[in-house]
Amino acid sequence: MQHHASPPPYNHGPANWPRPPSAIVAARLHTPPNGARITVAGLVILRQRPGTAKGVIFITLEDETGTVNVIVWRKLFEDSRRAVTSARLLRVTGTLQRADGVTHVIAQNIEDISPMLDHLLTPVLPLSTADKTRYG
Repeated sequence: MQHHASPPPYNHGPANWPRPPSAIVAARLHTPPNGARITVAGLVILRQRPGTAKGVIFITLEDETGTVNVIVWRKLFEDSRRAVTSARLLRVTGTLQRADGVTHVIAQNIEDISPMLDHLLTPVLPLSTADKTRYG
């Protein structure tokens, strides 16, 4: 009897990666081609607004697999100022850009999903006897 291992999820060729609104993890940013539209999400660990960057904001997000560099152009920053300056957890949709060994996401849409952090602290309570009967 021969055993055939199943390929891991999303490992079916270069054209298969999570599409927006599903987020791709940092460790898989090598999968989509340069210029692909992707969504990433993570904790905001760094915001930079260098004086020499002409209004460009650089954000670093961290997910469970690594970090993602995000570039926010001035116009989007003006439209999403609150999320960019105060969010603890962001979902960013944009264009994947690779240049000189560095990978960035050029943001097109920024969403503050910080309220989702509260769910991490919500304890999962055991079902009561009545609930076990009702929900199996």
